[in-house]
Amino acid sequence: MKNILITGGAGFIGSHVVRLFVNNYPDYNIINLDKLTYAGNLANLKDIENMPNYKFIKSDICDFDTMLNVFKENNIDGVIHLAAESHVDRSIKDPFTFAQTNVLGTLSLLQAAKECWKDSFDNKLFYHISTDEVYGALELTKPDGNAPFGDDFFTEATSYNPHSPYSASKASSDHFVRAFHDTYGLPIVITNCSNNYGPYQFPEKLIPLFINNIRHNKPLPVYGKGENVRDWLYVVDHARAIDTIFHNGKIGDTYNIGGFNEWKNIDIIKVIIKTVDRLLGRKEGESEKLITYVTDRAGHDLRYAIDSSKLKNELGWEPSLQFEEGIEKTVRWYLDNQEWMDNVTSGDYEKYYANMYK
Repeated sequence: MKNILITGGAGFIGSHVVRLFVNNYPDYNIINLDKLTYAGNLANLKDIENMPNYKFIKSDICDFDTMLNVFKENNIDGVIHLAAESHVDRSIKDPFTFAQTNVLGTLSLLQAAKECWKDSFDNKLFYHISTDEVYGALELTKPDGNAPFGDDFFTEATSYNPHSPYSASKASSDHFVRAFHDTYGLPIVITNCSNNYGPYQFPEKLIPLFINNIRHNKPLPVYGKGENVRDWLYVVDHARAIDTIFHNGKIGDTYNIGGFNEWKNIDIIKVIIKTVDRLLGRKEGESEKLITYVTDRAGHDLRYAIDSSKLKNELGWEPSLQFEEGIEKTVRWYLDNQEWMDNVTSGDYEKYYANMYK
C-alpha cells in the first residue's frame, strides 16, 4: 500500500491527476490536500469522491505544523506537489501571495517530508510540478518545416530566466527542491510543463474564458496583437506524463513536458471561435466580431516552446492528442457542463464548500 499526498488536487491539473491515480491504482491511498482557494473546486472530483482509496483534507501548505501532522498521521511516502498560485496577471497585482504559497509553501512540504522520512528515504519520492515559464522567453526565429516559429526550444539544460512574479516564485521553489536533494539527499523529481487546456480549468484562463464569453456574446480580450506563441498540452496527457514520471523517473532528475504543439494566441482564438460557433449552431466565425485588442500584459513573454524529447526517449511518453482534436473535446465539455461553469463564474461553489469545510 502506498500513501500518496497530492497537493492542489482540487484544482485544474490536480483534479485530473487525483482522478487518474484513484482510478488506476486501487491499492494506493490518495490523500488530496487543498486549501480550496478560488481555483480549488471539489466539484471537479464528484465522480471519485466516495472511492474507498480517496481522502480529502482541507489545509494550507504554508502551515508547517499541520503538514508535519498530515505526513505522520497518513504515513505519507510519496508527494505529488501541484498546489500553487498560477495566474500571471494575479501575480503582477499581488506578488506577495505568490511568494508565500509557491516558495514558502513548497519549503513547508519539503521540510515535513525530510523530517518524516529522515530515517530512510527508500521508496519515497517528492515530485514537484513546475512550469516552462521559469526559463524566460524565446524569440521568433527563422522557421523550418518542423518548427514553424523557430528551432530553439526549452530543454532541461536551459538556464532559468523568469520574467514575472509568478515564474520567479516557481523558479525559487524549483531551487529549494533541488537544494533539499543536494543537501539532505531527499529523493525528488521536477517537471516543467507547457500550457495546459481541457475540462475543469478555472475560467480566468484563455480557453475556458473565451468559450464562455462566446457563449454569452461577450468581448474576447486579446493582449497586444495576439502574436505571443505558446506550446499547448491537453491536461489528461499531462496527468499521464506525471503518472509515468512518478513511477519511472530518475531520482534527482528534471523532465520537460510539452505538446510539440505551438500556436499563436490569435490563431488559437480563431479556432475556438469557429468550434464554439459550429457547436452552438451559429455561422462559423460569426463571433470573430467579439475580438477586442487590449493593452499588452507587462513583461509578456513572446514565445514558450518545450522540447520533451528526453521524456519520450527515456520513458516512452508522448502526447496522445493534437490541438484540433483536444480543443473539440474541450469545447464540447464546457458547453455540456454549463452548470459547472455557471457555478464557478458566480462563485456559488466557494460558498457551498466554505460551509462544508468550516
